[in-house]
Amino acid sequence: MNSEFMDALATIEKDKGIDKEIILEAIEQALITGYKRNFNSAQNVRVDIDRQTGVIRVFARKEVVEEVFDARLEISVNEAKGMNPLYDVDDVVEIEVTPRDFGRIAAQTAKQVVTQRVREAERGIIYSDFIDREEDIMTGIVQRQDHRFIYVDLGRVEALMPVGEQMPNETYRHNDRIKAYITKVEKTTKGPQIMISRTHPGLLKRLFELEVPEIYDGTVEVKAVSREAGERSKISVHAEDEDVDPVGSCVGPKGQRVQTIVNELKGEKIDIVKWSEDPKIYVANALSPSKVLQVTVNEEEKMTQVVVPDYQLSLAIGKRGQNARLAAKLTGWKIDIKSQTDAEELGLYNADGPLIKEDAYEEADDTQPDWDELERQGKDTSEPIYDNDLMINDEEDQDR
Repeated sequence: MNSEFMDALATIEKDKGIDKEIILEAIEQALITGYKRNFNSAQNVRVDIDRQTGVIRVFARKEVVEEVFDARLEISVNEAKGMNPLYDVDDVVEIEVTPRDFGRIAAQTAKQVVTQRVREAERGIIYSDFIDREEDIMTGIVQRQDHRFIYVDLGRVEALMPVGEQMPNETYRHNDRIKAYITKVEKTTKGPQIMISRTHPGLLKRLFELEVPEIYDGTVEVKAVSREAGERSKISVHAEDEDVDPVGSCVGPKGQRVQTIVNELKGEKIDIVKWSEDPKIYVANALSPSKVLQVTVNEEEKMTQVVVPDYQLSLAIGKRGQNARLAAKLTGWKIDIKSQTDAEELGLYNADGPLIKEDAYEEADDTQPDWDELERQGKDTSEPIYDNDLMINDEEDQDR
């Protein structure tokens, strides 16, 4: 090696952000192994690289002893004092043993070490960048897929999307641009491994942060998300400022904000409900678009009993129980739904009970539709539907 090699290391240090000293120390350690292997030596040696000129020297390290038993590792005290009178027993003497043709070995070893260190450093930089993006959203380009993963190019690394994290109503084609949620970043022997998802509830939250400035700046807070990817989701929002309408902020002018998210999720239906610290009101809101007459709370069992009008029972429960299931996930409360007639027969509902008045909770009818009724009317719910300049969504499990 020479000064040109040292200049090259300086360039690598500047471009790749790798400390030159770390590379040189790694080369020195690798050269020790190379020396012992190529020259069949069992000596205890040290390799020194001059930091200015790049000149390499190999030194055999021998312990000063009274009587020598292994000349490769030991040197007599008399011989050591002949080299330097200051040496004494138990000192270590270094004797240069640099072979003539050691330069060739050094060059090969240096190339391997530098290549390896640069690769490791680049992997480390990528890992550092992406570990900070965990639980965040990124846009990538679909590259290929097999029976286990879809491989998505995120720029400097290829991310993996397992089958279980792929939306059932989506078809992924080569060069498709998709937004995905980073669920996990791991270090592996082959470099950082990035796992992404299109089904994670966090994706929905991040999409709202992108589309709704009030969420991004903290004016509106996302309290909870429940999601059945590709079909329907619920998101609860809250604003400390009473003058701010959190639901209206998320819906956007003529529904543009929420519709952008619906389009990104290939038609997934989204209920936006107002959060409340009162579990009665919160559960009633979460069962949107159904009207709720009464909510009774059992704090010990974390359970609520909900009474709805007879004609709203199927809407409150939802297809295959989806509406009730998502509401329970959203609120964290178990929800038992009964029709008004059944509740009256069981003595669970009366006018003097803990009622949810019509003006006590966020009525869903203003911003969100009766999706089943829209289907019965034969309306195309795959496109946004508008009523009084407010967008309403649909509930159907529509074949696409």
